[in-house]
Amino acid sequence: MPPTLLPSPTDATTEQLEPAARPDAGRYLAVEAGGEQRLVRLEDGATHIGRSWSAEVMVEDQAVSRRHAIVYVTADAVRILDDRSANGTRVNGRFVTVAELSDGDVVRVGRAVLVYREIV
Repeated sequence: MPPTLLPSPTDATTEQLEPAARPDAGRYLAVEAGGEQRLVRLEDGATHIGRSWSAEVMVEDQAVSRRHAIVYVTADAVRILDDRSANGTRVNGRFVTVAELSDGDVVRVGRAVLVYREIV
């Protein structure tokens, strides 16, 4: 069974995409959830990914730690940090502890796949 990606109760920045909709310019994580694509807008500072209800990107998958990874956005860069997860965080197939993200990078946490997108 594939992982379930859910917006957390505190996440007001998740939007479902209509086929012809073009999102506003910004930085996003694109996630597949129940056959639909959703974009999670990344604001300056930290966005938490994990199984915990407090995560901005909540992933229901036993292979995902409660606090799995953090995406940190500054004016100059977007980085992903593994948050001491049990199964690791991969970017483009490589296990990382810290990595700078570029448009199109594929992030895997457990069985979940997220794609980093920069929309101008």
